[in-house]
Amino acid sequence: MNRCLQIAGCAVGVLLASACSSGGVSADQKSATPGGSTAAPATSTAPNMAGPAGVMATQNSLGTMLTDLHGRAVYSFEADKTSTSTCTDKCAQDWPPLTTTGTPAAGAGVNAAMLATSPRPDGTTQLTYNGHPLYYYDDDHGPGTTAGQGENAFGAKWYVLSPAGAKIDND
Repeated sequence: MNRCLQIAGCAVGVLLASACSSGGVSADQKSATPGGSTAAPATSTAPNMAGPAGVMATQNSLGTMLTDLHGRAVYSFEADKTSTSTCTDKCAQDWPPLTTTGTPAAGAGVNAAMLATSPRPDGTTQLTYNGHPLYYYDDDHGPGTTAGQGENAFGAKWYVLSPAGAKIDND
């Protein structure tokens, strides 16, 4: 019995020592986010989606709106008259597109039939919702922020969308 306790104690000690020496998490695990995608470096303006992305409905002060699967606001650009994005170059730096490398995921509260993708000029695939290409805003700093709401930039206004696929305009 005493020998079993000694072995168990050693095993726990080894586990604790290895967890303390490496932080218990590898560098890859630290940057990983749910769904196998990789979190953006601190200097990036949008999450680096390395795999399937998606949208879900989130409640905030604007009402029920679309966010990515991590709760970060996504926007539509009124200059986009079709599901093909017109936001490129400097526009896409300030308003990074929500891209995916797989089939988009319809999270809670969204209509999966309204979720689709559209090719971008740079070869990436952008998520669309109800025919609207989806973007992040570089001045949003995490879930719950909507600094881009109602902004007039690059020739048109930017709005978050409701789960019905309509812009939310509370001006």
